[in-house]
Amino acid sequence: MNQGPLIFLGALLALAASWCGMVVVPNVQIGRQQQVAAGPSNSRYPAIPSGEAQRGRDVYRAQGCFYCHTTNVRQSGAKFDVVLASAGTNKAALASGLRAARPGLTPAEVSQIMEQAPKPVLQGLTRAEAETALKHLTVPDAKAEIILVPTGPDIERGWGRRMSVAQDYLFDQPLMLSKQRIGPDLTTIAARQRDPSWHLLHLYNPQSKVNGSTMPPYRFLFEKRKIGRHPSPDALQLTGEDAVEPGYEVVPTERARALVAYLLSMDAQFGLFEAPLPVEPKRPDATTNQPSATAPTNAAPTNR
Repeated sequence: MNQGPLIFLGALLALAASWCGMVVVPNVQIGRQQQVAAGPSNSRYPAIPSGEAQRGRDVYRAQGCFYCHTTNVRQSGAKFDVVLASAGTNKAALASGLRAARPGLTPAEVSQIMEQAPKPVLQGLTRAEAETALKHLTVPDAKAEIILVPTGPDIERGWGRRMSVAQDYLFDQPLMLSKQRIGPDLTTIAARQRDPSWHLLHLYNPQSKVNGSTMPPYRFLFEKRKIGRHPSPDALQLTGEDAVEPGYEVVPTERARALVAYLLSMDAQFGLFEAPLPVEPKRPDATTNQPSATAPTNAAPTNR
C-alpha cells in the first residue's frame, strides 16, 4: 500500500499545528490587548502617541535609528528586599525581631533602623529568605513588607526599572525592537532625558552632549539661515566649533522636531500586573493606628 499520501498529510498537519500554536494564537492574544489603568494618576497606558510623535516614528525608521538602538529592556531575574515600613510603639519586641532577622546588628544600628523607618532591613534576598526574615518582624503595632526588585544588566544600566512586555508596544507600528546596542536602549529615554533642547543638540552633534559617542550627526535635519528681524525661539544654542557666523542661526526642521517628539513619547515606566515596578514603601501617617506586620507582597501595582 502506498503510504505517501498519509505521510504527506501527517507532515502537513504537524506543520499547520505548529504554525497555529506559534504564530496564530500569540497574534490573537496580543491583538486583544487594550490600554490599562496604571500609575498614580490611574491614567491609560500606553498613551496614544500624538500625531507629531507618529510622524517622528517614521523619521526614526527612515534614518535607521533602530540599527543601533533597541527598545527592549531585559530582566534576568528578581531579588527581594525586606523593609521596615513602620516601627510602631513596641520597640523592645521590634528590636528583638530585627536582631533575629539580621544577626550582628548593634544596638545603635537597631535604633537607627527604627527611627528612620521606612528603612530597608535586608536587601537582595531570595523569596524564601525574605519570607523567613519577615516572620521575625511580625510584631504588633509594627509594619514590615517585602519589596520585589527586578534585576538584570539593562536595569543596572538605568535603561529601565522593569522588563519590557507586549503591552508596552500596543501602538508601535511598525515594531522596531532591534538587536544591536551600539547605542543605549531607548525604551525609557523620555524618563532619562526630558529636555527637548538636549535631544536637538544631540542630533545636531552627538559628541557635544555625550563624550566618545559614535553616533553620526544628523545636521541635515536642521536648517542654517539668516536671522530675520528677530532670532527664532527654536534656534539651537551652539557654542565652540558648532557656532555659526554672526547673523546666522540653525533651527530644527519639522522632521527634527517630530523625531524628538517621538523620543519624548518613549517612557515605559508604568508598573503593570505582568511587569511590576519596585515600589518604595510609603511613610505611614502618624495620626493613624498602624496595622500589624503584613503578609509578604510582590509589590505589584493594584491597578491593571
